Order: sequence, then structure tokens, then C-alpha cells
Amino acid sequence: MSASASEGGSYDYDLVVVGGGSGGLSCARQAAKLGAKVAILDFVKPSPQGTAWGLGGTCVNVGCIPKKLMHTAALLKGAADDAKAYGWSVPDGLEHSWDTLVDAVGSHIGSLNWGYRTALRDEGIDYKNELGSIVDAHTVKGVSRKKVETLYSAKYIVIAVGGRPYVPEDVPGALEHAITSDDIFWRFDPPGKTLCVGASYVALEIAGFLTGLGYDTTVAVRSILLRGFDQGMAEKVGKYMEHEGTTFKRPVVVDSIAKDEASGKLKVVLKSRTDGTTEEEEYDTVLFATGRKADTANLGLENVGIVPDAKTGKIAVDEAEATCVDSIFALGDVIDQLELTPVAIAAGRLLASRLFDGKTTLMNYTNIPTAVFTPLEYGAVGLSEEDAAAEYGIDNIEVFHTYPQVLEHTVPHREENQVYAKLIVRKADDVVIGVHYAGPNAGEVIQGLGIAVMAGATKAMFDATVGIHPTIAEEFTSMEITRASGKSALRTGC
Repeated sequence: MSASASEGGSYDYDLVVVGGGSGGLSCARQAAKLGAKVAILDFVKPSPQGTAWGLGGTCVNVGCIPKKLMHTAALLKGAADDAKAYGWSVPDGLEHSWDTLVDAVGSHIGSLNWGYRTALRDEGIDYKNELGSIVDAHTVKGVSRKKVETLYSAKYIVIAVGGRPYVPEDVPGALEHAITSDDIFWRFDPPGKTLCVGASYVALEIAGFLTGLGYDTTVAVRSILLRGFDQGMAEKVGKYMEHEGTTFKRPVVVDSIAKDEASGKLKVVLKSRTDGTTEEEEYDTVLFATGRKADTANLGLENVGIVPDAKTGKIAVDEAEATCVDSIFALGDVIDQLELTPVAIAAGRLLASRLFDGKTTLMNYTNIPTAVFTPLEYGAVGLSEEDAAAEYGIDNIEVFHTYPQVLEHTVPHREENQVYAKLIVRKADDVVIGVHYAGPNAGEVIQGLGIAVMAGATKAMFDATVGIHPTIAEEFTSMEITRASGKSALRTGC
């Protein structure tokens, strides 16, 4: 371990982390475990609609955690419907209480916020509830809620401020009347009839659980669903959502939003990107999920010569998360990598180990497994079919696919052939370079398969693995039908 700079009196701290999200917390805690003197600055600027939250960043407060809990609430309605077929007496017309759900989710998040603060205290990390900015290569300025300014010097500075939802400023009424994912999880008033603008995983996840909870929900799609994901899988997710009651309007853009002061309704004008025609409809809530931007404005980067991307706000770093300033690093959603919590956590730990324990291991940003918690969950690891074809050539890959039979869905007679799975194989060496699955428990299924892809498993290894019966995951050990064969992969019976 390197000697502590603070022991020599050169700096106040060995490390100051700006940002208390997943990446910043993991980096700070790992550094402290290695003997470094650490401070972390975190201050949540309220959303344009006034929503604020506690320590832990996007995932804990307005992302992964509340999203999956509300997704689970929506799935329980389907489970209740299925329960009748299994012999349970379930009353018709089940009613859901939105404010009860928000209160329960908020209570859990509050416990996580408190847990993080307690852990920082116990690990000897100085937590500053202050808005941090860069003064120079070794100095951070913190501003408290009472506007008291304090300077902190450090041998190293890590920027982990994450990102915030982006709302187009050129759409009249959007900034005044729309909410984002920063707001929906903390809103005690039921959302009512809702328009979700965007087709990202955030938009589809929120639209999915709102529909499941009984709200009339529409998604305004500019072009494609789940950009960056396998498009065949994305369309299956969209079709399932339509089957479950979500309305899709595509390809359209929001032309304007105006509030009817008498009714309180929001009048939204949508414009077709095909022929320019418009349509107007009233909604109770309009939620924008049209992308995110790194929260680097007013961070003082100009003081040290760091120039963030003009469009995304992201900071350029090398393979070791180092910026153009030797003492300053950046990680998580603020750099141009996958915006996923486990990625930021892993990168933060590795960075701290390099800075304070002499380690050399770099973060591997390839083959990161992920899941989208839409009503039909979608999990993936490796390349999409489109990317695999672009990288290796369509003739040099083989796509195996199947529509798994979900045993649990047979008794309530759910519609068949909605769950789908595929393996993408590189012909040259039989290596599996992509795994995709849309169906129940997608995250749980893909997590284990992610290890196989990371290890370079071949299709022959998948075939030689004995499946666990009866499960959906076992289907990945017995795929025989290829896309190229032209044979149908649809289920026609048991």
C-alpha cells in the first residue's frame, strides 16, 4: 500500500470523491479499507419538479431499486390472476393503492440511505453533505445547504457525479409540466393516465409497471425500441407490452405540452415523423425518458482543463479511468461506458485498489450482463445479433433460437410462444458470443450465463451441460434449431 499523503501533511485527504452514488461509494469504501484517508461529497440537487432524495445515487433512490420493486408490484397482479387456476380463491376486481406502494418503497430506500451513512461513519470516511466542484488538480470546494464553502485538498480526486434525465428544451411546455424518472418513484399522487415519452429501457420499464398497476399508459416512440439492444428481442418486448395493454404510438415526437388550468389535464400534441400530421390528447401525467446527461455542468472542470462532451456531458478517460489531469479520475455514468450500477461498483473498487494497493487490474467493460425489467423481462450478455453480424459477417455467425415452454404458465393457460431465447455463435471456433432471453426471471437466468460467456464457453459446452428440469434456463443447453435452417422454433405442444 502506498504511504498516506495526509500523514506527511501535504493534503487533507488521500482521496476525495465527488458523488455519493454506487461508483463513488464503492471507490471510497475500498480506499478506506486499504488505509487511505477519504472524504466523500454528495449533494442531491432537486429535480426541476422539486424532487430530492438521500445518499446512494440514482440506482438506490430513483433507479434500479424502486423500479424493480414497482415492477414486482405489477407482476403480483398477474400472479393473483394465475392463482385462481391453481385453486386459490382470489376476489375479482383487486384494487391497488399507489400511495401505499410509494410509502413502502420510500421507507426501504430510506433504510438504505441510513445504512450507507452508517457504513461510511464506521469505516472512517468523512461524509460531507455538500455540493462539490473542482478548484484545481488537488482541491475540491464543498458548498453546504447553508451556502458555507469549504476547501478540501487531496492527493487524488475521483469524479463520480453520475447523470440526470434529459428533457428537450425545444418542446414547449416540457420543462414546466413533464416529470422524469427522478420524480415518479417519489410521487404520492397516483399518476393517472400517463404518456411516457421515449423508448429506452427506463421508458419501457416505467410504462410496463404503470400498465400493470392499472393505469392507462401510452408510450410515444421516436424511432426504435431499446436502442443499443438486440432489436429482435426489443420488438418482442414491445409486442408483449401491447398485449398486456400498453399503447404505443410510433414514430412520433412531442410537439407541445400545455396545461388546462380548469381541469389540470395536460394537452399533448404528438407529431408523426412519417407524414407530419398531428394529434392531440389529454393526460394526467407526462413522463420524459429521452436519455440522460452526465451531471458535469458547474463542476469546475474548466479550472483544470477537462472538457466534457458538449452533447452528453461525459468526461473522457483512458482504460484506467484517468482523465487528462494526472490526479483526477472519473467513473460510473459520467464516463462513456455502460450506465449500470454493478459496472460502476466494480470499476470503483478496482480504481481504489490501483491507487492505494499497487494493483494493476483494469475494469473489463466487455460482456457485461444486463436485464430490462419490462413486463416480459429481457436479459442479455455479449453481442446483439446486429452487432455480431456487423463484426463477423452474417455468414460467419449461427443463431440458435427457441420459444421455451414455461411450465408455470400452462395451468392458467397463458398464451404460448411469448417467451423467447437465442444463442449467437461464432462459427470459426463455436464460441457463444451472445445470449438473449425474454421471459420470467431474466436477470436470474442471464447472470449465470454471463459467467459462461465471460469464460469463452462454446456451443458444445452449452450442449454438454445437463439442464435443471423443469426450468426455462435448461433450454439453453438443448437449442438445436438455427435461424438459417428456416425451421419453425415455435412451440406446438408439450
